Amino acid sequence: MVHFKNVSKIYTGHQTALKDINLHIKPGEFVSIVGQSGTGKTTLVKLILAEERPSKGKIIIGGWDISNIKYREIPTLRRQIGVVFQDFKLLPRKTLFENVAFALEVAGEQNDKINEIVPQVLRIVGLESKMSRFPNQISGGEQQRVVVARSLAHRPKILVADEPTGNLDSINSREIIELLKKINDFGTTVILVTHNREIVNDLVRRVITLEDGLIISDKQRGKYLL
Repeated sequence: MVHFKNVSKIYTGHQTALKDINLHIKPGEFVSIVGQSGTGKTTLVKLILAEERPSKGKIIIGGWDISNIKYREIPTLRRQIGVVFQDFKLLPRKTLFENVAFALEVAGEQNDKINEIVPQVLRIVGLESKMSRFPNQISGGEQQRVVVARSLAHRPKILVADEPTGNLDSINSREIIELLKKINDFGTTVILVTHNREIVNDLVRRVITLEDGLIISDKQRGKYLL
């Protein structure tokens, strides 16, 4: 599903963010990628989303070599990958329904399909009854659940969650992680990028640890020990 082959990323000024990364994430896996700030986690996410190109090596997503992906092909790639960031980035003047629908409208989806999909994904995250509310009328945890719903609108094969609990308290954080586990149970590959030791250790899933741009540990049912 996600395959890095000898991937390095060197930024201007000879700053090396990743060094000879070899990584294979299989379809349906739930993988946590952990490490302190500046270890290369963000660069890894940007490479998966084709926001950056590798300086060396190959990146294959679902059998597609995206190492030198053309700009016009990026929207096709992004429809296969749902993304949840720490910042909610919801549109304040749109309802929850409209926030999720907007992602489909931008992609040119027809109205009847939008009206079918949006309630489905809001139901998955437990917010179907609140779809007419605005972001400022719901809690921070609920706002993040809307973001998760939006990320599912294109029915992606991969969900990348980059510090999805960074702005949440412990109770809401646990709810978001339970939601990610539920999505993974549907068959979606989940890549959780975090520095939250407690969350990772409670998951008891595969853990990949980065340090200084290198993978220093890759363990099934691992722990975050740094």
